[in-house]
Amino acid sequence: MACLSICTYPDPVLRQKAAEVADLDKQSRQLIEDMVETMYRAPGIGLAANQVGKPVRILVIDLQKPDEHRGLIVLVNPKIVGAQGEITYEEGCLSVPEFFHNVKRFREVTVQGFDRHEKAVEITANGLLAVVLQHEIDHLDGKLFIDRIGPVARDVFKRKWKKKLKDERDRT
Repeated sequence: MACLSICTYPDPVLRQKAAEVADLDKQSRQLIEDMVETMYRAPGIGLAANQVGKPVRILVIDLQKPDEHRGLIVLVNPKIVGAQGEITYEEGCLSVPEFFHNVKRFREVTVQGFDRHEKAVEITANGLLAVVLQHEIDHLDGKLFIDRIGPVARDVFKRKWKKKLKDERDRT
C-alpha cells in the first residue's frame, strides 16, 4: 500500500465528474487499498478517488467511532437512490484544509453501489454517515462542500483561501 497525495482546492481534478468503473481490475483494487491508507493517515473519515487525482467512481469511508458498527465502507459506482429529511452539519474536507462550515444535506439517504468484491451493496444511512456519503458522492460529481454554502460564506472562504495561498508563497 502507498499513501497518496491529496489534491487540494483549486486543483481541476476536483471539478471533474468521475468516470464509472467498468471492471475492478488489479489497478482499481490497488487504488482502493492506497485510498484507505491515505484516508487513515490524513486522518479523515472519507475519501473519493478524484481527491487523490484519479477521477473514477470509488469512495472509502470509515467514521472511526466505537459506536459505529459498519467500520470501513468501500463503494464503487455509488449513487443516491433515495433521500429524505434535512440536517445541517458542520463539514470540513481534506481537499479544502482548515475551512469548516455548516452545510444542509438530506438527513437520510439510500445509496447503491458495489463493494471491493463486486458485490451489490445498498446502504441506508442517517446522521453523520448520511452526510459523509453525500459529501463523497458530491466529490465524484465534481462538487465541493463549499459549493453548498451561501454566497457570503463562499466569498469569505475565497478571500481567506487567497490570503492563505499568498502567505504560503511569501514564506517560500
